[in-house]
Amino acid sequence: MLTWMAWTWPTAFVFIGIFSAMAVLTVLEIRHPGGDERRGILGLTTTRGDRLFISLLGSVYIFLAWLGLMGEPLWIPLGLAIAWGVFCFWKV
Repeated sequence: MLTWMAWTWPTAFVFIGIFSAMAVLTVLEIRHPGGDERRGILGLTTTRGDRLFISLLGSVYIFLAWLGLMGEPLWIPLGLAIAWGVFCFWKV
């Protein structure tokens, strides 16, 4: 049935994580409308959704750069991506 894509547990966890983050942001938006706008160190006015997008995009670049330069294992870029996400929601 789902043979068109090579579904693995790591792939499933990535999609589950992204959709879970979107669900959390939806609940936060319903409870506290307005997107929690603020101006960060980059000089941009961002909302929660913007910060999620920036953190996901940066995480992709971290993993691609690591794979291109170092190869496997991927535990170190996972830690860097989590740190990048925390930084994005804290300061951006």
